[in-house]
Amino acid sequence: MPSDPDHLQPAADHKRILVAPLNWGLGHVTRCIPLIQTLESMGAEVILASDGIALHLLKAEFPHLKTVRLPGYRIRYFTKNMTLNILRQLPRILFAIKSEQWETERIVREHRIQGVISDNRYGCFSRQIPNVILTHQLNLKVPNPFFAWAANRLLRRALAKFQEVWAPDTQHPPTLSAALSHPASGIKNLQYIGLLSRATSDTTEKEYDVAVVLSGPEPQRSHLEQLLLEQAMLLPGKFIFIQGKTKTKTHHFVAEHIELVSYLTGNELNAVLAASDVVICRSGYSSLMDLAANGKRAILIPTPGQTEQEYLAECLAQQNHFVVQNQDSIDLEAGLQAVQDTSGLSHLKNAVNTYQATLESWVKSL
Repeated sequence: MPSDPDHLQPAADHKRILVAPLNWGLGHVTRCIPLIQTLESMGAEVILASDGIALHLLKAEFPHLKTVRLPGYRIRYFTKNMTLNILRQLPRILFAIKSEQWETERIVREHRIQGVISDNRYGCFSRQIPNVILTHQLNLKVPNPFFAWAANRLLRRALAKFQEVWAPDTQHPPTLSAALSHPASGIKNLQYIGLLSRATSDTTEKEYDVAVVLSGPEPQRSHLEQLLLEQAMLLPGKFIFIQGKTKTKTHHFVAEHIELVSYLTGNELNAVLAASDVVICRSGYSSLMDLAANGKRAILIPTPGQTEQEYLAECLAQQNHFVVQNQDSIDLEAGLQAVQDTSGLSHLKNAVNTYQATLESWVKSL
């Protein structure tokens, strides 16, 4: 098939789909992986779009697929208060979303896209074709009541530009997102498609006592890595740190019992987690969906100032599903002892990757 997109023509029974996850940590990319794999198995032609580390991971996972770069939001962290960070940068974020929309229209024309699936990229839609947005953020957690009202009003206006909204959770209890996605009044064409995860529950011989999965924006990612490394150096047991740095692949030991790898593809990560007793990670939503899929016990460390992660971690700690520690007061030894008495998310395993009917129906409608 010619490589020039102007000469690319979708087969009569195939559809060309643009999948565009947000570049905010790696969670938005990883939860799109099963969707992309299913689209390929259906015979769809998939084009991938993102920026930064998210785009690097897409290229690593799907080297055979065409990728395009979208404008980045480039959100910086001046303080630990996420609301202030966003407000301070709101004009630039809104301009980035508008630029993203212009670029999406260009990509749709150039590559003859027939449908768009956007994961939390609010400018990634085209007025010419059907668009879906994938998000669990239907009720934004903002401390100030006025700002919460304003933010959610703005959110609903943004969601209304998409023909369908897919929430990666169950509609009825037990749910994972709790109030973040329930109730979701005022959102049209909302579908709950079940949890999304590239993780599996394969069992294998134990190789690691602890797998540390790092993710999220800098500088908090690096800060957490340093804090955990310092404490892991003093503890027994075998540790592996998956750093979440996707630009280049590196692999080395910093101590006899501590292994560091810059990133792992989906299959590689599944193998490592299956061979690990305990996981340490952020309480980002995609990480939690992975924990539901693989059934692992975990210590959750919310990103400071990210109210959504703090809310989810609090809910799960209250139900004794996981151990939760604040980044400023990590006690790794105590956490590893306490985690043995937690239940994990095995009760949600049947809700993982039940999206196929929704996806197939949407593709057929294009």
